[in-house]
Amino acid sequence: MSPAPGLTHRQQGGPPLGVLAAVSAVLFLLGLFVAAAVAGGFPPAPTASAHTIADYFRAHRTAVHIAALFQFGSAVPLALYAASASARLRNLGIRAPGATIGLVGGVLSAGFLALSALISWVLSRPEVASDPTLVRAFQDFGFITGGTGHVVFLGLLVAGIAVPALFTGILPRPLAVVGLVFALIAELSTLTVITDALNPLLPIARFPILAWLIIAGFLLPATRPRAERTQSTADRPVMPSESRAP
Repeated sequence: MSPAPGLTHRQQGGPPLGVLAAVSAVLFLLGLFVAAAVAGGFPPAPTASAHTIADYFRAHRTAVHIAALFQFGSAVPLALYAASASARLRNLGIRAPGATIGLVGGVLSAGFLALSALISWVLSRPEVASDPTLVRAFQDFGFITGGTGHVVFLGLLVAGIAVPALFTGILPRPLAVVGLVFALIAELSTLTVITDALNPLLPIARFPILAWLIIAGFLLPATRPRAERTQSTADRPVMPSESRAP
């Protein structure tokens, strides 16, 4: 059966990347600020006492549910962004590992964000919130997944887009360089596993990266001229099996 007219050799652009990134960022920020408005303040830091943490989650179940809902929702468009960006890079003729690295990083980042949201929901349960020791354990787990786990792999998503963009010019060079800088900060936030003193690296990387993903999503082209797509492979060595006898 022949393909339907108009569909032959057409590359699908997928969902708009900039919109996916914007929706993810907005949902994440709403989860922070709407929950803070309902609770009258942000949750205590993981370094607070176990009783302070337990009192917060026991007294502000509604705020915790709101935060968990929006945070979980934010993970969905982030995963879609990673899958769509990887496909977009391949459609642009990029065969380097960056597209796959970005996909793996984005999916894992979204997964850790969703896991952290579900842990927050568990923290709102009365039988959990009544035990300060249990609350401390769950909050630490939620922080390490939604903080370090999420941000480190979010950096891989950015690096997977920015590195190919830097060498192929599919994004403005300054934007690609800025993306690499914040990707590096995200990777350095791995050190928060061994010291709380470096916890500020998490928001320093997270929020600029959210903005970067939005901008890059709107600027990343859907197509490239064929000459540009083949230029990156023109200099590779010819394998014996590819040569033809005269």
